[in-house]
Amino acid sequence: MLEPTQIIEESDREFSIKWSDDKETRYDAATLRRKCPCAGCVNEWTGEKMLDDGTVPDDLTIKSTAIVGRYALSFTFSDGHDTGIFSFRYLRDIA
Repeated sequence: MLEPTQIIEESDREFSIKWSDDKETRYDAATLRRKCPCAGCVNEWTGEKMLDDGTVPDDLTIKSTAIVGRYALSFTFSDGHDTGIFSFRYLRDIA
């Protein structure tokens, strides 16, 4: 399984992950918010996306980042949203 070897906060809008296979991926806050996998953003039963991407401003920032166990990251975004758990596998898949 691929794991992050380094997580770098580039700014309040962007971070990067260096992976165990030496690949590096970059993420920005607005894109992550639009891809949030939480039950409020994606219907748990149907998989249908509930979040309207147009409601997420392009200048959204990440207020804080936390590691969840050894498998994921969670973010608090400047719009107050903080319920998404982004597994490392999911982060790599959406890169």
